[in-house]
Amino acid sequence: MTLMPNNQAAWVQKWPAPAKLNLMLRIVGQRPDGYHLLQTVFQFVDWCDWLTFHPAEGGCVSLLKTLPGVAESDDLTVRAANLLKAETGCGQGVCIEVEKNLPMGGGLGGGSSDAATVLVVLNKLWDLNLSLEKLMQLGLSLGADVPVFIYGHSAWAEGVGEKIQKIIVPEQWVVIIKPDCHVNTKEIFLAKELTRNSKSITMTDFIAGHHNNDCVDVVCQYYPSVKHALVALSGFSDARLTGTGACVFAQFDSKVNALRAYDSLKSKWQAYVSNCVNESPLLSKLKVGGYLS
Repeated sequence: MTLMPNNQAAWVQKWPAPAKLNLMLRIVGQRPDGYHLLQTVFQFVDWCDWLTFHPAEGGCVSLLKTLPGVAESDDLTVRAANLLKAETGCGQGVCIEVEKNLPMGGGLGGGSSDAATVLVVLNKLWDLNLSLEKLMQLGLSLGADVPVFIYGHSAWAEGVGEKIQKIIVPEQWVVIIKPDCHVNTKEIFLAKELTRNSKSITMTDFIAGHHNNDCVDVVCQYYPSVKHALVALSGFSDARLTGTGACVFAQFDSKVNALRAYDSLKSKWQAYVSNCVNESPLLSKLKVGGYLS
């Protein structure tokens, strides 16, 4: 018999998995195990994948539809659900339906965000009652960006991205361009040309305008289409790379100016317009629905 918890209404809802932007990215060192020590600022974009969870018999975890080229067992959403089951001994099953809107390989964190939404929502649907800190710890084992999506608020992050502190930044409109390439993050972090000894800065420095991304020169060297996108977008506002890309973005003080840039770019580029938010759409939905204890 299919198990259905008391919060039945939550099972038929679509849950957001938002994009993120790295408003700044500095590489300030490297650990002996090869992982890079970072300083970065995360902000969410009100542009999301959407996940729906369907109770499943037999305790199995599956996808309603797999992504092309990704084995079901390797999908981050399936791994996240199975990780929850292994951690808690939960015997329930789920079929995960993903409406994929965020481009893959763009540096927007789509896969990590999907995994975070699985951890956060199934924690509620399965009545597991794991703490936010525990969910973030589990998320880190799936990917360095997963904890901030679980955290749910714009954040200053250090370490490998797991040391997170809340930050408030202006909520502006944004135009995002996805160049026709898929940046290999590992390749960028292994590049001999990559700066690995940037001076650490403070939140005050960032707010004062220190917004550089240490990956941008190497990414532009290896992927010329990213450089072309930055040049095209810089004609309208300060253009920046998010993470290791491939996506580039520019923020605007008004929707009118953002749409003007978008309208000029959309015929030649895969472009999107949205707005940046400090509170994750997932956290907002949890609050509105009364799912937070």
